[in-house]
Amino acid sequence: MDKNDDSLARAGDILQALQLLTRLPVPGETAMRGGAAAWAYPVAGVVIGALAAVAGLLAHTLGLPAPLCALMALATCVMITGALHEDGLADTFDGLWGGWTVERRLEIMKDSRIGAYGVIALVLSLAARWSAIWILFEVNPFDGAAGVLVAAVGSRSMMGAVMATLPNARDNGLAAHVGGVGQPTALLGLGVAVFLAILLTGWSGLAALIWAGLVTLGLAAVARAKIGGRTGDILGATQQLAEIAILFSLVA
Repeated sequence: MDKNDDSLARAGDILQALQLLTRLPVPGETAMRGGAAAWAYPVAGVVIGALAAVAGLLAHTLGLPAPLCALMALATCVMITGALHEDGLADTFDGLWGGWTVERRLEIMKDSRIGAYGVIALVLSLAARWSAIWILFEVNPFDGAAGVLVAAVGSRSMMGAVMATLPNARDNGLAAHVGGVGQPTALLGLGVAVFLAILLTGWSGLAALIWAGLVTLGLAAVARAKIGGRTGDILGATQQLAEIAILFSLVA
């Protein structure tokens, strides 16, 4: 990261966000700005959500029922991201509830093996998102597509908010490598999410983001209490839980 580069946003930040959060073959190289590029995480969510929404709508066009349309959309999200956030969710639940000390919790979260808490969290997360997207597609395929897109965007804006709020829990790892996020950067990311949520789903989209923010605050409080801050796994869990909150709110 260029220490003399203090601009709030750069076009290259979008490429950096896509390279970090997806497995898409993003061409070219861009200067790494670390946490300064976090405003672009919801923009990466636009790409992820749009591709997932198209997959769901394509399934509908082929005559598949709503449950399979939802499954196609969800599977597309997982494949595009390489299950990055799902992995973080599993490690977070294993660590936060599987250890009795800060050191042990961080050790468990760093371990690539998955435990009972992680398995249960993954199953419940996938079931929650699939069922919510299923209901949205059953009501209206375009409502389902919009819900998938808003959830992808809004949940990734919450990651920047956590990065701006919590310190690093350890000196190494992905979160420490990316670096801190300033409040203006986090607010810009949230602004992108709010704009797209209202544009696509009206005021119900704004309400969904508020619920996602409350869930994010809860997870941040638990992370601070149990490990003293954030890790890359905490950010992954943030995305997953915020996505569930957004989808549930849109269903309601």
